[in-house]
Amino acid sequence: MRKSSAQGVLFSQAVAARLGITSSDLECLDIIYLNPRVTAGELAVATGLTTGAVTGVIDRLEQAGFARRERDPTDRRKVFVRALPAVERRIAPLYRSLQQTVTAELASYTDKELALLLDFFTRAARTMVAEIAKLRDGAGNRKAAKRTI
Repeated sequence: MRKSSAQGVLFSQAVAARLGITSSDLECLDIIYLNPRVTAGELAVATGLTTGAVTGVIDRLEQAGFARRERDPTDRRKVFVRALPAVERRIAPLYRSLQQTVTAELASYTDKELALLLDFFTRAARTMVAEIAKLRDGAGNRKAAKRTI
């Protein structure tokens, strides 16, 4: 797990460097991409960044053409951050080889084994959210741990 996690971080840093953004910006963009109706506040909770830092991230992602702010049509005070088509056009190709290789590796597993892997990684992601919350406040921020973006 540690080796895989470390390689994931290093791969993310290499992709970010290729794009001319920081790895934190890229990880925030991934959260935005996976959650089309995310607010800056939710992004701050999910990442542990301050709201000021998240504002800077969103500014840089907008400047790079990867995201934009959009006002909620029902509540003009609320602003969502949305990923733009440039994510698919400019970023997805950088992951294509990795995706193809992993897909080929997964093809050798049975449906039952794949279900087990999916269950494990879903639980591991939940555990990571909870453990991050514990590290942030020393006692475990239950509100942040329950909200998985």
